[in-house]
Amino acid sequence: MTFEPMTFDLARIGAGLPVADAREELGEALAGGIAVVQAPPGTGKTTLVPPLVANLLGAGEGRVVVTQPRRIAARAAARRLAHLSGGALGGEVGFSIRGENRTSAATRVEFVTTGVLVRRLLNDPALDGTGAIVLDEVHERSLDSDLAFAMVRELRELRPELRVVVMSATLDAERWAGLLGEDGLPAPVVAVAADLYPLEIRWAPAPPGVMRLDQRGITDAFLDHLASVTAEAMGQTQQGRALVFVPGAREAERVAQRLQNLGIEAEALSGSLDARSQDRVLTDDGSRRVVVATAVAESSLTVPGVRIVVDAGLAREPRFDVGRQMGGLVTISEARASAEQRSGRAARLGPGLAIRCFSADDWPRMRPFPTPEVATADLTQAVLDLACWGAPRGVGMALPDELPPAAASLAEQTLQGLGALDTDGRATERGRRMARVPADPRLARALLDGAQLVGAGAAARAVALLSLDERAPGGDLEALQRQLRRGGAPAAARWKQETQRLESLLGRQSSARSREDPGALGLVAALAFPDRIARRRGGPESTSYLLASGTGAVLERGSSLAGHEWLAVTDAARSHTRDATGAVVRRAVPITRDVAEQAAEHLVGERLEASWSDGRVTARRVEALGAIELGAVRVAPTVEQGRRAVLDALREHGLGLDAPGLLSWPEAALGLRRRLALLHHVMGDPWPSMAEADLLERADAWLAPELEALASGHQAATLDLAQALRRLLPWPAAGRLDELVPERLEVPTGSHIRLVYPDDPSDRVVLAVKLQECFGLLTTPTVADGRVPVLMHLLSPAQRPLAITDDLASFWSNAYPGVRAENRGRYPRHPWPEDPLTAPPRRGTTRSGR
Repeated sequence: MTFEPMTFDLARIGAGLPVADAREELGEALAGGIAVVQAPPGTGKTTLVPPLVANLLGAGEGRVVVTQPRRIAARAAARRLAHLSGGALGGEVGFSIRGENRTSAATRVEFVTTGVLVRRLLNDPALDGTGAIVLDEVHERSLDSDLAFAMVRELRELRPELRVVVMSATLDAERWAGLLGEDGLPAPVVAVAADLYPLEIRWAPAPPGVMRLDQRGITDAFLDHLASVTAEAMGQTQQGRALVFVPGAREAERVAQRLQNLGIEAEALSGSLDARSQDRVLTDDGSRRVVVATAVAESSLTVPGVRIVVDAGLAREPRFDVGRQMGGLVTISEARASAEQRSGRAARLGPGLAIRCFSADDWPRMRPFPTPEVATADLTQAVLDLACWGAPRGVGMALPDELPPAAASLAEQTLQGLGALDTDGRATERGRRMARVPADPRLARALLDGAQLVGAGAAARAVALLSLDERAPGGDLEALQRQLRRGGAPAAARWKQETQRLESLLGRQSSARSREDPGALGLVAALAFPDRIARRRGGPESTSYLLASGTGAVLERGSSLAGHEWLAVTDAARSHTRDATGAVVRRAVPITRDVAEQAAEHLVGERLEASWSDGRVTARRVEALGAIELGAVRVAPTVEQGRRAVLDALREHGLGLDAPGLLSWPEAALGLRRRLALLHHVMGDPWPSMAEADLLERADAWLAPELEALASGHQAATLDLAQALRRLLPWPAAGRLDELVPERLEVPTGSHIRLVYPDDPSDRVVLAVKLQECFGLLTTPTVADGRVPVLMHLLSPAQRPLAITDDLASFWSNAYPGVRAENRGRYPRHPWPEDPLTAPPRRGTTRSGR
């Protein structure tokens, strides 16, 4: 079957692109409405597949929407396709990204970021006017990409005429085909091979003594090494550009500067560049230069003319600490799949050279694939989006991976605190308003509420500042704001542009008062991150703070924030700190207590705290903002509070069984515990475990009266812990306790001798008894229904061990004659018969007759 172009000249657009050979196969695959395209970077899938799909759509079926993971990639892809199709950008080919839209009524192919598509789906779930969706670079596994895929998959169930194409640059097409498939069948897969020239791989690890990373990030010495390796490669290879991969925008700028200092033309490429600079770097003007790029050039963006790739071997990924409720980007070793994609960029135009700045020995230990963002990132935005879609936590949706439960629960708690979700995890009307703001839900809340309190302009300026990825001097956001007001830096222009965009989103609220309130930044920051409001711990000289979430953090050394009692913290990163809190304040602004309570009103409340101290329960009524204590007064504890306090103290200090703890255990209770432990070890259920951890776990069941007694002021030494342990005995098996593990055993003389049960139930049960009392006893005693033979310690008249045995018959036959010969002269007043099995047992001497 041959598909003739309707609008786009596919032969012209696909000239020289490997994916052009798959045009007919892809057209046939899309006859069923869905397809997966697997094609390595540089094969032209982003350029050719969208116009091909557009040509398959009939008149009036709508436009093709193509997703890209980053704004820079969406702009570049639209610009390239418009150029190849001979039209103007914004005509048949356009793009929509945050803050910029270049489309028109004539647009047939529209490139968007995945975030824009998600917002569009939430606003218009039917996606009217769209005839096909191409989800590109799904292998990067961003959160937005995963959500967009699952939402589009559901949309196609409602609109079976909607064509859907999923494109990946890695060998995971079969998995995506299964997720996209319908009626139990996978989607058809169209695989495109890369048309690569010979590629030379070199390994260039850092010199001895040079570390790639330290506590502050990438070392200056390693950046020097990258620049040196790149300069040497440029000198050895006389063709093409060099593409250097580093993990972040700052590293790209620093390496480019180092190369410029060496006399080499070099430019940085990252998503933070303005559009004009991005276009300049991506223009193929024939010049020989170095482009130092972030992961944006790994698969979703093609840098022209590349014949050399220098790979730092590092990646930057989000990490969210659920325990500390804070996240950020961390720099780690890249995955092998990323390294292969980066290297492949060098062999698209001719023989290439790829230099990996790490050891070949590291290769086998590297991760095979990058970590999906859903596994490590803050899920607040994703949880809100799914709730607004009508599927809390994505239950029932075709998500590539389920949301991790702990992170999802924390996200729900955060959103409930912001008023965005109800107690069932469903989106509130307020949450839907927040979701319509293309920003993190915390910033959306700050923008909407802040506009009412300080005016639209002030709120927009503050939120725009919070959204910038700029370092604040000493962590002080007010100092950063002063720098931006002075202008001159690229960040100042971005701040102004973002402020205007946010203010326009407020619509009618933009006419609200917009006075220049010196406290506006602090209030808006606190509204955005109420759980990160912090109060100083200690005196005025302290730089240690407690956040409302319960996390501790310290200020950077020399920070101008020192001395302020209250801060609105917007960014805190994990680090090795002086006070072992494990977090450093990266960005914050001073606030007052009134502002803290206003912004975090939902976190302010009273709680009763009861604790065990010095052998008694005390209680306080505490006024608090989250974990931050505002004030407290002493009160009388209730019985239930006291009970919980004692139980908490038991869990903290232990029962006192295996180490000193809260309780004092008399021998009767310890003996019962040892007997029960043996039964559990030998017979299992229903006999309960006597391990301290297991007893603690069930303490509120078997120790309830004693907990209340302690809470009422009784001393631990007065408690009957043996009786407490008996509450654990299973019924009716409890009636056989003394039969199965008796405290004493009767010997032939009629004496009842105490058994010694071991602390470790795997050790032996011992009966220490005078040898003469056992005359006539042939069978070794047992306990636990005959399962455990007793170890007999046969004693002399002086109570010293003469023999140890668990086989009495063998002892009498083999060992007793020797024991008799050795001891009859030593203890002449006691009987030593030749035949102990027929002799009468004796407690006392021969003369006593006992």
